[in-house]
Amino acid sequence: MSKEKKIEWILRVAVAGEFLGHGVLAVGQKAAWLGWIGDILKVEPATASVVLMIIGVLDIALAVLVLVRPVRPIILWMAVWGFITALIRPIVGESLWDFIERFANVGAPLALYYILK
Repeated sequence: MSKEKKIEWILRVAVAGEFLGHGVLAVGQKAAWLGWIGDILKVEPATASVVLMIIGVLDIALAVLVLVRPVRPIILWMAVWGFITALIRPIVGESLWDFIERFANVGAPLALYYILK
């Protein structure tokens, strides 16, 4: 296996792990995230729960997809989604460092996007 192919697989596994982890937490209805969705979208807890479930299922599906057959436009979306979800932290009152520490959530999908041909 070429060095480039090894790097691709490292990035695929890293991106899949990120999205699988977030997806499982979302499907599990992480309390803080429910509150953030309710506050940001100005919706009731039941609606926030449905939104979080949809996000979780989509994140899990993307995790599987990046391992099975990575698609460049979808990988680019994953980088954008990583940025959005990281940016939510300071919007909801967490430290700017909580945003900065999540730069890998943007960087890993972007690197994968650029390495894929």
